[in-house]
Amino acid sequence: MPYIFSINDDVHHQAQRPQGRADNGERTVYTIVACLPIEADGRIRYRIKSKTENFERVVTEDELSQWLQQ
Repeated sequence: MPYIFSINDDVHHQAQRPQGRADNGERTVYTIVACLPIEADGRIRYRIKSKTENFERVVTEDELSQWLQQ
């Protein structure tokens, strides 16, 4: 199963609220820092970082969408 995104790609992260409800707030641009090993259930994970945060996040591919520069 190939990775859709590559290191240094800019993406949007769709944050999840409790009980899996999507957060409809403003979306922040994140950069892919690392492509992580595929989980046992087949989910692809990435480590992402925003320029406005001092920490990295680990997210699954289905939480990301391509950032289209406007």
